[in-house]
Amino acid sequence: MFSTVDMSRLTLAAPVDAMHEIVRKCSDLGCVHIEDYTQFEEGISVGRAITSEEADMVSALLLKVRSVRSAIPVHNSKGSISSANAKKLAERLSSKIDVALETIEAMREAESEISSLNDHLRVFERLAPLDISLDLLSGYEGVEIYVAETPNASKAHKVFADMATRIEYLCPKGLIAVACAPGDAAAVQIALAELNAKAIQLPTGEGTPSERAAETKTAITMAESSVESNTKSLDDWAEENGSDLVIVEEYLERESAIYTSPTSLAVSNQAFALDAWVPTENAGKARNSLNKLVSHLEIEEHVEQHHHHDDHDDHHHEPKPPVAYNNASPAQPFELVVDLVGRPKYGSFDPTTFIMITLPLIYGLILGDFGYGFIIVLIALWLRSMPFAKEPMGKNATTVLMSMGIWCMIWGFLFAEGFGFIWDESWSPLDGFYAWTYDNIHFPAFVADTLGMTHTYIPFHRATGALTDYVLLSVYIGVLHLLIGFIIGFFNVLKAHGIVAAFFEKGSWMMILLGGFFHIYGYMNKDNEVIAATVPAMIMLAGIGLLIIALATFEGFGWVGGIIMGPIETFGLLANTLSYLRIMAVGVAGVKIAEIGNDMGFASMTEAVSTGDYAMVPLFFLLWIGVQVFAIALGLLSPSIHAARLHFVEWMGKFYDGSGRAYSPLGGQPLHVEGNS
Repeated sequence: MFSTVDMSRLTLAAPVDAMHEIVRKCSDLGCVHIEDYTQFEEGISVGRAITSEEADMVSALLLKVRSVRSAIPVHNSKGSISSANAKKLAERLSSKIDVALETIEAMREAESEISSLNDHLRVFERLAPLDISLDLLSGYEGVEIYVAETPNASKAHKVFADMATRIEYLCPKGLIAVACAPGDAAAVQIALAELNAKAIQLPTGEGTPSERAAETKTAITMAESSVESNTKSLDDWAEENGSDLVIVEEYLERESAIYTSPTSLAVSNQAFALDAWVPTENAGKARNSLNKLVSHLEIEEHVEQHHHHDDHDDHHHEPKPPVAYNNASPAQPFELVVDLVGRPKYGSFDPTTFIMITLPLIYGLILGDFGYGFIIVLIALWLRSMPFAKEPMGKNATTVLMSMGIWCMIWGFLFAEGFGFIWDESWSPLDGFYAWTYDNIHFPAFVADTLGMTHTYIPFHRATGALTDYVLLSVYIGVLHLLIGFIIGFFNVLKAHGIVAAFFEKGSWMMILLGGFFHIYGYMNKDNEVIAATVPAMIMLAGIGLLIIALATFEGFGWVGGIIMGPIETFGLLANTLSYLRIMAVGVAGVKIAEIGNDMGFASMTEAVSTGDYAMVPLFFLLWIGVQVFAIALGLLSPSIHAARLHFVEWMGKFYDGSGRAYSPLGGQPLHVEGNS
């Protein structure tokens, strides 16, 4: 749950003639992640892609499939099929793909023609005021003709006054056309520059610009009709064949990976070697499948080398195993969130399950409105009904969004907030429910006294009576969240470098965090002064001393660097802790925005109804709905950003190394085409 899949190193050697069969068997297993060969030696190099008539057909068809997929959005709604059936489907779909490509080409040609015709139309419309046949504007020997746009056409008579007897010109509104002898060309161009004229490239052909413009509009209409009909044909094609196209693409990509996989292998004239990783749980299956096909096979479980920081360079040449997640089904959608900051380093802690709990919880704690949470759940359900949600990424994203909406509803009921209204008042149908919770649901007195929180009942009015408690709750969550991060980091360092490094590198931070927290807690309870030699303060100072040693010896800062950076890093931890106050700040800001919208919109609307000013009711209603839409949009964006920051920056920065490589077995993960194993 909290660790990634254990990996084993697979190495094999076999004659070159058996390469294709072995590679295909690795693909059928669906669990062999091949390492690229990079240590070139004399007589050994990377192999060449397998060439055959079938390989060429796969490559050509895959190129066509990708071209079609880039033009039309398609999703698989039929589910997965066997590899054998996928092969038959590819053969049947080949001719249909050609039809789709022809339709796409025709549509693109029509779109290109529309773009070109629109350019011509703009020229014809600009030349329309001249009302001169286009064939009269060019093709003369000994005559230069200039046509240009100018905002100063009315000044043309003055500018051309000195040469009026030697040239002919027209100056309808916004245009000027000049015919002159070649000897006057330079003077005409200077005059056009004085008029700030912009030359127009004259089109060829016959007919007046107005006639040509009308013809061009007709051609554009025909081309648009062609685009529309081709688009409809493509939509119909996608509806009929979209699922098959997705399935065939995965099948072809798997086949293409098989044919090109030798480029990752070490190959000599007679033999080849394959270096790969398999999940340890699949090691027996891989051994049984490959043992009879190869001359040498070794599968050994990877064991992390226990070493110190100062000797890690000795191990840098050894490839790290790829990382495959190992989470329960409810947590798997949140792997999408973890991947945003990179896969966890192999052998380290996988925070996916924690994030499944804390990310939606903190998001809901910030937004905290059951009305907005309900809208978010509805949005997630609507998105889940869309075709893209059938793909793993779309399905996972909508699941994360739904979880955030549900937690928003939970906190909203605790806060008695819905659509910006407070629901424990006399007008509310929930008033009786909250009266019951007020009388019957309380924090235990010990918990309330220990936490210093006086608002011990539900509803929890975070923006009014419970504001101080909301501040304390944000800080407590921050300290607990950071402490969990340091504990995880402690075990990560313990596993990689031993107990001493873990104690100095992460134990020091835990001492600083807990010592500083309990010292300030004592000050808040008036048990001690800010500057006092309390036990927590001594623990914090001891932690700073250990941190200085850790920076100097384990992190390579040296003693001078450690002494300087230790106290500075401590203030960074204070900033991390106080950063959790954004839970309170953003939450209260959201409450006030919704409250202002309700006061300006809903309250004004009800007042207009009560006073009979019905003309203002629609205006206030639109204002109220507009603010609600804005509040929901802001609620989707702002709390998401802040909740993500608290996880990615403040929390995961205490333990997370996102340098892991994604586990990518040969042939890819089977989504639409079942493996043969």
